[in-house]
Amino acid sequence: MSDTSKWWINGQLVDPAAAALPIADHGLTVGDGCFETAKVVRGEAFAITRHLQRLRRSLAGLGIELALTDNEIRAAVRQVLASCEDAGIVRITVTAGPGPLSSGRFEADPTVIVAVAPDRGWPATAEVITVTWPRNERGVLAGIKSTSYAENVVALAEAKRLGASEAIFPNTIGNLCEGTGTNIFVELDGRLVTPPLTSGCLAGVTRDLVLECTAAEEADVSIEHLLTSSEAFLTSSTRDVMPISRIDARALETGPLTSAAAAAFTSLVEASIDP
Repeated sequence: MSDTSKWWINGQLVDPAAAALPIADHGLTVGDGCFETAKVVRGEAFAITRHLQRLRRSLAGLGIELALTDNEIRAAVRQVLASCEDAGIVRITVTAGPGPLSSGRFEADPTVIVAVAPDRGWPATAEVITVTWPRNERGVLAGIKSTSYAENVVALAEAKRLGASEAIFPNTIGNLCEGTGTNIFVELDGRLVTPPLTSGCLAGVTRDLVLECTAAEEADVSIEHLLTSSEAFLTSSTRDVMPISRIDARALETGPLTSAAAAAFTSLVEASIDP
């Protein structure tokens, strides 16, 4: 990263090495917060409107009131990106602010952080594993991009231990749900499908764009379908459309549905910075 890069914390641009939060910030003590990660395209945060809309939905789900307007957040993002010409991603994090060392909250202003990092340098394809730990499609955090990410950390560590870059979760009724930081699309009877939001998966920004620019559909799919699906791919704001080359011990080829989706998404990115 550029030596001149800055992070924005509660209205101030600061050196990342000197950035600090109160030790009792609820984002640190109990993971009480939300975040969004956008890729940087042509010097700007891609699909920022959609990311801010999802951030507002997540904050509403947690009951965190944020006084900052979307325009003020956009301005903060621009300031941070202006300080770092080689940024690959920009992350917006909002926590409930300082609080007690418990689940209760103080009446405090939220903490808002805008940070940048390099491009994650993903390979062209993904090897994934399935895990048995289920997503709770009826849980209070279902559909919320919360900073409470420990179960993702554990599942991703298991994937890396087995030589993969992503882990795929079922939900509590055995249907396909999502990855630790991705949505998944699979071939089903010649069609391209992805789990519906009722499965418990996150409403991924790239997922939504792929649904809009292809003939993909939402459909409940058993996790066991991964044993037979002829092709599959991951989507995320940092992976775009990433073909899956292996699921557990089974190799997959990049098929026509995947290739068409990747081409459609690339065209969309080339056409608009904020689709």
